[in-house]
Amino acid sequence: MISLRDLEFLSALARHRHFARAAEECGVSQPAFSMRIRKMEERLGTSVVTRRNRFRGFTPEGEALVRHARKIMENVQLLEAEFRSARGDITGRLSLGVVPTAVAFAAQTARRLYDRHPGITLRILAATSLEIQQGLEDGRFDAGMTYAEGVSRDLLRVERLYDERYLLLAPEAMAPRREGVARWEEAAELPLSLLEPGMRNRRILDTLFAELGLVPRVVAETNGFTASMAMAANGMAATVVPELLVQSLGGGAGTVALPLVEPEVEKEVALVSARRDPGLPAVEALRRLLALS
Repeated sequence: MISLRDLEFLSALARHRHFARAAEECGVSQPAFSMRIRKMEERLGTSVVTRRNRFRGFTPEGEALVRHARKIMENVQLLEAEFRSARGDITGRLSLGVVPTAVAFAAQTARRLYDRHPGITLRILAATSLEIQQGLEDGRFDAGMTYAEGVSRDLLRVERLYDERYLLLAPEAMAPRREGVARWEEAAELPLSLLEPGMRNRRILDTLFAELGLVPRVVAETNGFTASMAMAANGMAATVVPELLVQSLGGGAGTVALPLVEPEVEKEVALVSARRDPGLPAVEALRRLLALS
């Protein structure tokens, strides 16, 4: 008979798609993890995992088993959480996938959530918008903060958090002026450090520059804003950052932050979560905190 522990191992392997990382999550050695999967296959009389020198994916039978395992483990998690919340305790881990532009908002939320529910451990994990949707499907994330545009509303609950606006953050020596606003054409003329092309924020900026007939001078690409903001502070390059990020962290000494206009661009950032009834207590606590329920 398949046990909940077997399903836990299988779910971990589906999330990580790597034997060593899945074994680490489950608190066992890789040989012990692999042996458990093989024993499960022997009991079922079929292969679940495609193997060579490393994990290659699941067989069709394995994919079907993973789908059932996810549902069962989600129900077990929900059952445990409901019993805790019935006692007045909302505890446990809440995994939140966050696009880089929303990290500052997530950090502010973490403090408020801790003040109201100290039993919830919030894990903030930076991810692309695509990774967040995939993570909600495979159980890596309980909820996400991402761009509302492009999210499948048939499968996920999408609730507006705020509208993202953009600033030009430039070294003082490069800034077109010390105060006021900057135009996108002025930003395009400066050496820029932007997020990597595959990230949603970068695609938004590339589309905007193209629509304006502009070709920006991109001299560096990063997977987060820290490096780009450090480059601006060191006088190496300018960058385009969310207004909320600069309000939370400051732009850094020796930089100038100017709102970008002509046009003024706004993109909706939303909380996304799986459609469940009832929902996970920790997710519902987050929704109440954000006044979404």
